[in-house]
Amino acid sequence: MKLPVIRHLTQFIEDNDEDFVIETIETLESLTEVPSLKDEELDVIGELLSNMYGALEVNKMIKEGTPNKEALNSFMSRVMGSIDN
Repeated sequence: MKLPVIRHLTQFIEDNDEDFVIETIETLESLTEVPSLKDEELDVIGELLSNMYGALEVNKMIKEGTPNKEALNSFMSRVMGSIDN
């Protein structure tokens, strides 16, 4: 996951609607079922998906009242904590 990408997607959700991101996630998940995709292509799709799911999670925290910067930092701290464990 990349914080700048999640930050950008979070701003996109704020400016538009999270439904765009949800529909993109559904499209990318469907693409992963294409049997001719190479591992590198699947890795790219997986990275995009993880960033989009992260942005949705950060957006949820913001909707619950967490300030934007704090929501981003909290989310990335949780991600880094789960990687360390």
